[in-house]
Amino acid sequence: MVKRLWLLFAQIVTALLAILFIVGTFKPHWLDGSGFNNVGGGLLSTVTVKESNIDPSTPNPGSHHEAVKRSMPAVVNVFTSKNIAKEKKKNKSNNSGNNPHQNDPWFNFFFGDQAPNSEDANPSLGSGVIVSSEGLVLTNQHVIEGADQIEVALADGRKTRATLIGSDPDTDLAVLKINISNIPNPITFGKIESVRVGDVVLAIGNPFGVGQTVTSGIVSALGREQLGINTFENFIQTDAAINPGNSGGALVDTRGHLIGINTAIYSRSGGSMGIGFAIPVSTAKEVMESIIKNGGVIRGWIGVEPQNITAEIAQTLNIKTDGVLINGVLKGGPADKAGIQPGDVLKKIDNKNVSNITELLNNISKLAPGSKANALVNRKGKDIDLEIQIGKRPKPKSIR
Repeated sequence: MVKRLWLLFAQIVTALLAILFIVGTFKPHWLDGSGFNNVGGGLLSTVTVKESNIDPSTPNPGSHHEAVKRSMPAVVNVFTSKNIAKEKKKNKSNNSGNNPHQNDPWFNFFFGDQAPNSEDANPSLGSGVIVSSEGLVLTNQHVIEGADQIEVALADGRKTRATLIGSDPDTDLAVLKINISNIPNPITFGKIESVRVGDVVLAIGNPFGVGQTVTSGIVSALGREQLGINTFENFIQTDAAINPGNSGGALVDTRGHLIGINTAIYSRSGGSMGIGFAIPVSTAKEVMESIIKNGGVIRGWIGVEPQNITAEIAQTLNIKTDGVLINGVLKGGPADKAGIQPGDVLKKIDNKNVSNITELLNNISKLAPGSKANALVNRKGKDIDLEIQIGKRPKPKSIR
């Protein structure tokens, strides 16, 4: 009898220990009694928190809401599509069914133009900025390149077709026109002269097609050039997050004024790495006005293949003067007719010093086709004055 009672006692104790182990593992708060005093499943019957008594209409310190409020309505989403049958026919004639630039490392510089490989659809997206009450929209040329149809979505959700007024591949800018009632107030153009490195800037656009998005950063550098993105470069560099779909969107200052058109990023992943580039508003305005007036940008041209003179080149070729080395001259072109030869060092054009390719391109592009300009070249250590009749710069072939 005693043995049976002891066995029963041992079983009860074992069961209780098992229950205690389970409770201690899964409901430890039950053991200190707190779990039996809650109401409605909470740990406390009442909770006291401290709430702000600030007027919700009062701006938060350091907020850029007012700048965004002024500029965001003027930023639009740009959607384009291409005729698939036409693309297939073109690809077949070129013996290529895929994007010819899909393996080009520079292709990742441009966002908003990541062409799909599928033959079933060929859409593209980007952003744009309303710059006039007449419905003119400024965007990137690569956003609308080759498009058969362009659609613009306003910030208020309305959509409308857009027509292309003109574009400039050399600066990657394009001007569109929309016809719709109650066009939002156009953005206010800022002054590039007031922009300083370290200034806070806001990037507004439509990244990845998710909708209007604002990111902030600073001006990291001014006058970025020789990046191999465009023919004519003078970029604002910023660390404001810019992603695919932001192409053609606005870079604004803390006043909400336009200071640049977001154009490119440097990225190894396809997303933002804190190195973005925007075309300065001064360049955008100049190109836009030329497109509106002439349907494109007319620039001077002399037909040479220039090369910057490095220390190694100067030592190898025994060059002892500043300027740009002429590697090649187009036969029958303006430079050839003027007497410029391969191996010459071009020192001045139109009485303006030339120290690198960027200066050469900029100086020549500002000269009117048909006009005459003097050129100072150095040939085998001897300076020679020549006169060039400026030609018209040919329209570049698209590289995107």
